[in-house]
Amino acid sequence: MLVYLAQYLLYNYQTNFDVAELVNTTDIYLMPTMNPDGFERSQEGNCESLPHYIGRTNAAGVDLNRDFPDRLDSQQQIQQKSLNRQPETAAIIEWVLNKPFVLSANFHGGAVVASYPYDNSLAHHECCEDSLTPDDRVFKLMAHTYANNHPIMRKGNNCNDTFTDGVTNGAHWYELNGGMQDFNYAFSNCFELTIELSCCKYPPAKTLPGEWQRNKQSLLQLLKLAHIGVKGVVKDVNGYPIHDATIVVSGLEEKPIRTTRRGEYWRLLTPGIYNIQALAFGYQASAPQQIHVTNDKNVAQRLDFTLSPIETNYDGISSFYSPYFFRH
Repeated sequence: MLVYLAQYLLYNYQTNFDVAELVNTTDIYLMPTMNPDGFERSQEGNCESLPHYIGRTNAAGVDLNRDFPDRLDSQQQIQQKSLNRQPETAAIIEWVLNKPFVLSANFHGGAVVASYPYDNSLAHHECCEDSLTPDDRVFKLMAHTYANNHPIMRKGNNCNDTFTDGVTNGAHWYELNGGMQDFNYAFSNCFELTIELSCCKYPPAKTLPGEWQRNKQSLLQLLKLAHIGVKGVVKDVNGYPIHDATIVVSGLEEKPIRTTRRGEYWRLLTPGIYNIQALAFGYQASAPQQIHVTNDKNVAQRLDFTLSPIETNYDGISSFYSPYFFRH
């Protein structure tokens, strides 16, 4: 599917205004498979999605979508798991944490649905209970955007499953720990969906052109959502960018966004009026700025911040303190 997407963007760049605008304004990264060993062993036309089907695991027999750091793990558990983490997972973790990704999706087979975080919960029920993020409105917008543009997914009654409007909360469907979807949201700035593309786990190659046609608009519209909400730059009074500053949205304090080395940030938001503040170690916190997010034409509102350095007290220790300075 991602190869088809790459070809479509390249072949239509010169002749399609929407494609050219998307490519010119968006850094798009495509990873055809995270599990090349499993993909190599999989069997074309094998449609069953059983717990131990051929192709699920990597060469070491590990399901990579259970191998990521989990938001509910203790620091000790995360460190212990890191000792045995698979090289594919470790590479993805490094990639995600070192690129300013805003929005992403991972693609599976075996169902037709758009799933959004969280995939697990404190209750640890097997299914049928939502586990929602602070950004549930954004995730539902993303999921519905994908499903609504898919002629089959939006019906919600495929593969002997029923999903209202073709979307589901991950934990409501079934709980899992160590998934990439939850990792991206909990440990980085990136909002990720899990997209189940087809009832058949490994569909025959001859069916792929049809699958591409069904998913084309969904993929393109999802990519455009990388531009919703607010964006900007955090600088000091001399105009230098501030790396690792924290962007805090009132009412969404549980999910701060951090700036890049160039002081940039992108914060996905649904339409509404928000109070937003920038904080950074060694600087005075900005006054909260009110902004009306409209997402007209999927264009983010611009909101820049300039922070002043703070004075230190008599013992040279900064008097700055913010409860939002933390890392997962």
